[in-house]
Amino acid sequence: MGRAVPVATMSDILVPEERPPWRVLLLCGASGAGKSRVSYPLARHYGTPIVEVDDLVEALQAMTTPRQQPLLHHWRTNPGAALLPPADVVELQIAIAEALVPAVDAVVGNHLETDTPVIIEGDYLLPAFAVRDSFAGVPAGGQVAAVVLREPDEAQLLENYRRREPGGGEQLHRARVSALHGERLAAQAAEAGVPVVAARPWNDVFRRVVTALDGASLPAATAL
Repeated sequence: MGRAVPVATMSDILVPEERPPWRVLLLCGASGAGKSRVSYPLARHYGTPIVEVDDLVEALQAMTTPRQQPLLHHWRTNPGAALLPPADVVELQIAIAEALVPAVDAVVGNHLETDTPVIIEGDYLLPAFAVRDSFAGVPAGGQVAAVVLREPDEAQLLENYRRREPGGGEQLHRARVSALHGERLAAQAAEAGVPVVAARPWNDVFRRVVTALDGASLPAATAL
């Protein structure tokens, strides 16, 4: 019988530059703010995998019906809703984020229980979620952090969409929604004591996010 071959772990594949001060990092921000520009360098820096909330949404949509989870299917079943006034669209986005809390809660709790760092990023993350006292029944113990990446300039968001989706045409309405959504997330972050980092200048945004996380002190946990 041959010698057992050890299974490679994520820490064998991603060699971190430094150990993260958290076990779970929630990278929040509105669409087009530049989260991907930050998440991948952060993952390399800390040697952690990334979980994208969009993937959770796709999985949940595949396993449920619009009747079971109307909010999670809302954009597919109501395509015209994206053209509602920006404030109404943002309200829907916040409502969908709240509907996703049980799924995100399960992922965070799993990583806390197994002591495996992870970065979770997406538009449907609420910064206040980071200050819960436990996740899926697992005590947080100060091991969950969050940061909001914000781009408030509609013109810059419009340019970001143009570069990212050159075939998408003019997306002014979407840029307005994103700017307003970012404002709402920043306000919630301020209430929760979560740092907000400006997306620009791009050349040092990674450094500023790391500095904000290293210097952040989470407020007393609450049972949200």
